[in-house]
Amino acid sequence: MKRRGTGEFWGAVGMAFDALRRNPLRSFLTVLGIVIGVATVIAVSAVVNGLNNQIVGSVESLGSNVVMAYRFQWASLGRPPSDWLDRPDLQPQWAADIAKLPHVVAAGAGLRVFQPQFGSGITTVRHEGHDAENVILEGDPPSFAQIWNINLIHGRWFNQTDEEHRRMVVVLGYDTAKTLFPDPGDDPIGQEVTIKGHVFTVVGVAARSKQISFGGSNPEDNKAMMPLSAMEKLYPANRDFVLFAKADSAGNVDQVSQEIRELLRRKRRLLPGQPDNFAVFTLNVFIDLWKQLTVALFAAMFAVGSVALMVGGIGVMNIMLVSVTERTREIGLRKAVGARRRNILAQFLLEATALSTIGGLLGVLVGAAMGLSLRLVFPALPARISPFWVLVGLFVSGFIGIFFGVYPAWKASKLDPVIALRYE
Repeated sequence: MKRRGTGEFWGAVGMAFDALRRNPLRSFLTVLGIVIGVATVIAVSAVVNGLNNQIVGSVESLGSNVVMAYRFQWASLGRPPSDWLDRPDLQPQWAADIAKLPHVVAAGAGLRVFQPQFGSGITTVRHEGHDAENVILEGDPPSFAQIWNINLIHGRWFNQTDEEHRRMVVVLGYDTAKTLFPDPGDDPIGQEVTIKGHVFTVVGVAARSKQISFGGSNPEDNKAMMPLSAMEKLYPANRDFVLFAKADSAGNVDQVSQEIRELLRRKRRLLPGQPDNFAVFTLNVFIDLWKQLTVALFAAMFAVGSVALMVGGIGVMNIMLVSVTERTREIGLRKAVGARRRNILAQFLLEATALSTIGGLLGVLVGAAMGLSLRLVFPALPARISPFWVLVGLFVSGFIGIFFGVYPAWKASKLDPVIALRYE
């Protein structure tokens, strides 16, 4: 019985391939909707999976044990409440108190001058006829090199002496240094650059940033980092500080976050029950925001894919109804020699399932090709094929065949053998 069932299955598969071979255009148009639906799922999931790996890797490289405090949350969907902008600034001296907390390795306060809505800078840095535009300016404490694991390809990071003496020294981003010193033989260290009418001495050049960039240059590589005391000379009215702290391990991040929150509530003199007028968060907030965005993206993907799969399913039902009509005499002959209704039903169901599964396989191949080809067109846009979504695509395509093949198979099994044999 098992061998017979296996033979019927492969016979139905053979019939499906025979139908494709005899009517290639009709068969292709029949499964086109399934191909489009499955290809959409595979291609979008490949890009999203690749971006997920890149984003998670970037967060881990920046440091999963970094805790930040600011007036409001950095990463959030929707328009921020108007009262957020009225919150008082955090004070830079509070960083010293944060550094004294248990499990805190280093802490510091920083300032940044840039366009947050675009992630790019607004400042021009000059050196002997070369201008680096849209540069992000950062005023950082000496502890930032430890907090963010900053890598330098030339020179050094500024130290406590530079901070205390308000020295006009600067560490340039990778792209900024390349723009100001384009000659491969140029050594930026010790050279002077002009920022906002002030002369700064270059003491270091940062390595390429590990943060995300989706094609083109990374804005985080086009910046100038200086001691916080030097930044306050350029922007004495800017008090929009961000506080940073590095926990001694990823396992203590939650505890450090809670202790920083309690410390800032005391500094703010907030009474029990009053809401926080600041935000304490980690880099994981960006991963959470990305997950929210991908949920919306997957919802849109499934909407498009579902419509295409429904069209494909209707196409499968249509061709199977045509097949039943074309093979009416064959069905009658099979019943006349002893085939039961369940045999006819199983034959047409397996044929519909095999046909739609072939469409699913084509969709997987097309979707994988689309996802991987994006690497050639957009090298910064990663793609990674997910075995899970490949299996989902094949399962759904097979289910479509079963669901939309039930009625044609039932109709074929109900045919009267006498009437079917007389059909012309």
